[in-house]
Amino acid sequence: MTGRQRFLETMRYGRPDRVPYFEEGIRDEVLERWRKQGLPEGTDVSDLLPTDHRERIGVNLEPIPPLDDAPAYELTVAELRARLDPTDERRLPDDWEAKVAVWRDRDHVLELPLHRGYFLSMGVRGWARFPGAVYPLKDDPAKVRAILDTYAECYAALADRILSQIDVDMVTFSEPIGGNDGPLLGPSHYETFCLESYRGVMETCRRHGVPVLTLVTYANARDLVGSILKYGFDCLWACEVNVDAMDYRSLRQEFGRDLRLIGGIDLDALLGGKESIRHEVMAKVPPLLEQGGYVPLADGRVRENVSFETYRYYRELLAEVCGRQQG
Repeated sequence: MTGRQRFLETMRYGRPDRVPYFEEGIRDEVLERWRKQGLPEGTDVSDLLPTDHRERIGVNLEPIPPLDDAPAYELTVAELRARLDPTDERRLPDDWEAKVAVWRDRDHVLELPLHRGYFLSMGVRGWARFPGAVYPLKDDPAKVRAILDTYAECYAALADRILSQIDVDMVTFSEPIGGNDGPLLGPSHYETFCLESYRGVMETCRRHGVPVLTLVTYANARDLVGSILKYGFDCLWACEVNVDAMDYRSLRQEFGRDLRLIGGIDLDALLGGKESIRHEVMAKVPPLLEQGGYVPLADGRVRENVSFETYRYYRELLAEVCGRQQG
């Protein structure tokens, strides 16, 4: 199977030859440190630890010009709409037509990011802007909804433009609104303002036959999972999580096969050595693989405090477990 076929078969609860192996994302400073630890110069990690290639379309979802001068909630809706022109060529990667031609004959997973979530859309760039994005939920809810609808109109039109030219394997919406104790918007507000505004974007994706609609969350978003399923998402990719609240075994038990899963391995386990890694992988991965609809992956990008040998052990163990499970 190709990597693309493998991913789609996994998400269909089918019988892939094995589950996909995706790379978590390795920072340049991590690679520099690993080379001092024995990674040969000029050697790509994927040469030693093969993974299935996954590519993101580099679409520009920011207002143009970006919200450096003022957050979205300080602009009029007309001013924001003028910055969210879906036909602006700067929204697409350079050499777009050439890329489309290559993607039409691809054998790897192609992902289209389509939303950056509530707080980034509102223009929050740190805590100084945070109150201004929260108070209007109570003081001026109509303005908040108008802002989110304006984003959604842009993204739906942009999705229609892109998906008319190329089919993708997964669309992702990012929702970095969680703290360790829970999401910074409760389920009621999240449904009323965010998920209701996403409807047009989701309908566009479904009309074009996108097979996997994924919400990428951070920290503790447990209280929102039921809501996202109700509104049509079918896959969760939880990053940098509260381990107890977002345990994938518990989520699968509660929400069943309606919820496909990517990730779920606590990145902090890689800091505890081989015994810690083995315990984490063996406790979580085999039962989730048995249920299907699951792509195992650590829940964040690898940082400098993870040695190359530690990462190598983790990847080789994961490949061994996944291969044995499929066999």
